[in-house]
Amino acid sequence: REEVRSYGGRIEEGTVTSAERDATGFTVRPADGSAVHGRRLLVTTGLVDELPEVAGLAELWGRDVLHCPYCHGWEARDLAIGILGTGPLGVHQALMWRQWSESVTLFLHTGPEPGDEEYEQLAARGIAVVDGEVSALEQTDGRLSGVRLAAGTVVPCRALAVAPRLAARAGFLATLGLEPVGQEIAGTVIGTYIPGGPTGETAVPGVWVAGNVATPTEHVIGSVAAGNHAAAAINADLMAEDTRRAVAARRAGDAFRP
Repeated sequence: REEVRSYGGRIEEGTVTSAERDATGFTVRPADGSAVHGRRLLVTTGLVDELPEVAGLAELWGRDVLHCPYCHGWEARDLAIGILGTGPLGVHQALMWRQWSESVTLFLHTGPEPGDEEYEQLAARGIAVVDGEVSALEQTDGRLSGVRLAAGTVVPCRALAVAPRLAARAGFLATLGLEPVGQEIAGTVIGTYIPGGPTGETAVPGVWVAGNVATPTEHVIGSVAAGNHAAAAINADLMAEDTRRAVAARRAGDAFRP
């Protein structure tokens, strides 16, 4: 934050509830009723992880309840890892996490029954499959210790992989006519995002998106790069606008001020 301020940037605390076009750009309005103006709008609001409704799961989210083997695999290596099945990608998740541990269990929960070929793949990799819905997660000293089934059985588990719905945090853009669309992987909708072009330009001229609000599965380094590309595009757009206005002012014999 200090680095941003050192370059003349401002950081405002608050939650934006709406955005609208004005005479020279855009006005965003936080919940406190104030207004902030900008000639262009770059949206980097990320996403919300909508978690499965299982007792005790939210409290362990980001610690022992995980979602990405590329982000958390090393920390969970060699542990007893469970996979909470909530959709057709459960088997895929289990096979990916098997790369990090020999003890992987797929809890079918509300997900579909694997097909014959999928069962063969799971068996070949030594992945256990447990039928029945999961009712709660068990903790010992604040850490995950087991997965409780609705039938009452507790299966020992030290890490649990889930597939949250990745919902774009972009409701305030509706006033500009931008609505999230579904993000699919292998024919399954895993979340929503605001579509953008190669540099993040949206269907609304003057509005750019970058990061997880535009690409739900992107990692930090990719999101930072997207912000960099968007910033360069916005600068080029502002330069072109200032040049057009300067030429118009020169022809009219007026002074131009950007």
